[in-house]
Amino acid sequence: MFNIITRKTLLSYCSKYPKAEVALLEWYHEMVRCDFKNFNELKKQFGNASLVGDDRVVFNVLGNKFRLVVRIVFEYKAVQVKWFGTHSEYDKIDVGQIIFKKNETKTYKK
Repeated sequence: MFNIITRKTLLSYCSKYPKAEVALLEWYHEMVRCDFKNFNELKKQFGNASLVGDDRVVFNVLGNKFRLVVRIVFEYKAVQVKWFGTHSEYDKIDVGQIIFKKNETKTYKK
């Protein structure tokens, strides 16, 4: 089982993007039940996932209308939510440079 760090952040994204709420919660409930040992195992379950460096994984959500960026440390079964937004918002950030701070997410343009 994975520990989703910053679950509260995920719930705040559900409020900010109500169209994506069900899909985000489904992702959450699926992730906490999983026991992946590495990205290749995760990719078998989540075919749309992309590894983007620094242990960061991007998931397409709701038919690729939204993107979820997390940092996964497989050894510790830990997932940290870094960023969530629309596909067009995602295109404006540098996913490798996102710094999440409580109540604030700093994004850097590509």
